[in-house]
Amino acid sequence: MKLYRVKSGSRLDLNSCDPDDTGAYKKNDDDKAAAKAETRQLIRKLSRLQERLYANKQRSLLIILQGMDTSGKDGTIRSVMSGVNPQGCKVVSFKSPSSKELAHDFLWRVHQEAPAKGYIGIFNRSHYEDVLITRVHGLVSEREVKRRFMQIQEFENLLSDNGTAIVKLFLHISKGEQKERLEARIRNPEKRWKWDSGDIEERKLWSDYMKAFEDVMSATSTDNAPWYVVPANRKWYRNLVIADRVVRTVEDMKLGTPPAATDVDWNRLRIT
Repeated sequence: MKLYRVKSGSRLDLNSCDPDDTGAYKKNDDDKAAAKAETRQLIRKLSRLQERLYANKQRSLLIILQGMDTSGKDGTIRSVMSGVNPQGCKVVSFKSPSSKELAHDFLWRVHQEAPAKGYIGIFNRSHYEDVLITRVHGLVSEREVKRRFMQIQEFENLLSDNGTAIVKLFLHISKGEQKERLEARIRNPEKRWKWDSGDIEERKLWSDYMKAFEDVMSATSTDNAPWYVVPANRKWYRNLVIADRVVRTVEDMKLGTPPAATDVDWNRLRIT
């Protein structure tokens, strides 16, 4: 994961990040099967760790997923989080703000969805849309963007100081891979419901979005809330990388089993 982490204070160049990278795994059936097996083990471990997180009610985990259309945000949630108990997990997808939300600061609606202690929160797109889409389409000034960068850092520091571990994941796919995935939606009747003609218009702005993502991650990858550029052309490797990062983050919390009640004689207790 150190290879994919955006170092705090560094300048990110996405051209140097290979979206087709598979790490130590080769792109053959045997290595692919091995990676999938390791991912399944990590998913089982995450299930056990989540139970401790939920039982302790001391910490929380926020996973932020960003990426271009078809980069695999939904697929990541469906695959990596498949072993998580829904009772202790909430997925939030931020759409265009409502009139009520626009009447507040841009982080107002986001703070309300931050996970409570004991819970895992997943943002499928997030507050970062307000420094990505708005910037690419010229809806905010450069001065306002820089101010929002600082406000985002302060907001995430607030969450971190209050026990929320934050993992920010940029699912990095190539423009060619996106083309194939969009065409697959057209060909497959079961996938056509995902089709949005706006995806074609946004695709024309690919270079602008890459520049915006570089600026966002360079400005907001911190020790408390680091960004990871996840190679996402190969779904099986994407899932492995993300599962590994999520498991390691919860492990780093060092949560034990909560103590049992002290006023019970557990050796004599009988249920009739």
